[in-house]
Amino acid sequence: MKKRFAALIITLAATAAVAATASVSFKGNGKLSYYNAAGHGACGTQINAASELFAAVPSRYWTASNPTQDPLCEQSVLVTYKGKSIKVPVRDRCPGCSADKLDLGQPAFQELANLDVGVIKGASWSIVAR
Repeated sequence: MKKRFAALIITLAATAAVAATASVSFKGNGKLSYYNAAGHGACGTQINAASELFAAVPSRYWTASNPTQDPLCEQSVLVTYKGKSIKVPVRDRCPGCSADKLDLGQPAFQELANLDVGVIKGASWSIVAR
């Protein structure tokens, strides 16, 4: 019994290690918005959306029960709109975003459009390696 239990623990630990280093891959089309809040992002680091370039990905794409361990935290988003592209790290989760919407830190949004636009429609994105 003890040997089976130990083997189960080793198997679970190996599975968790693989999950923590796995990459996520998806592409999307839709809307972009921005925010300027500060605090702890879903990846466990301090963020300031008013001054930093990063993305908040919709909750539906997060797979780990602990978001700080999610593979998305090790990846970036390549965002394209009207011929302009930016690559920004994933640092937060967007619980209110539908599957076709990303939130960007304010400076990232400004690289693609004026803040007065508010919401960009017709953007595309893909998850890529950092």
